[in-house]
Amino acid sequence: MPRAGDRKTQILQLIATMLESPKGEKITTAAMAARLDVSEAALYRHFASKAQMFEGLIEFIESSIFSLINRITGEESEGLKQVHAIAVMLLGFAGQNPGMTRVLIGDALVGENERLQARINALVERIEAALKQSLRIAQTQGALPDALDVSAQANALICYVIGRWHQYAKSGFKKNPAEGLERQLPLLLG
Repeated sequence: MPRAGDRKTQILQLIATMLESPKGEKITTAAMAARLDVSEAALYRHFASKAQMFEGLIEFIESSIFSLINRITGEESEGLKQVHAIAVMLLGFAGQNPGMTRVLIGDALVGENERLQARINALVERIEAALKQSLRIAQTQGALPDALDVSAQANALICYVIGRWHQYAKSGFKKNPAEGLERQLPLLLG
């Protein structure tokens, strides 16, 4: 019998796996319980609600993305290289985690508790703030013009990333989210 922490992780992994279905069926606790060969009550011993299960998945996404952003900004001093590495990482993360991409774009959260979408919105705002900080660094290093509106630039970059996440999900996870990035990013950075 798995330990409590193991079962929680198993449940979160199952949600992520179920979300990888290109058809995007709604995730139900009954379907999850059947896949794990446990009762629905067993799921609720680990999470008080399905919303709490999705929150656990969002926490995992958040900690993964921000630990990678922190590593990038800690290891790379050039602002433009930070922006490039963050964009590559965000698209790579989606490519490696199709189910989590559906959470990031809110697709998997339709019909769920609205606080989950608010949490994703806050996560995206934090990513945008990290991009803005890297753009400011690039500006102070002379790699970008002083007149550049870094807020508008960071917003354009996050819109690009979200758009690529959407294309990836809508293609049934067939269209590589990072495809064309090396040619498109210079255009976005002007």
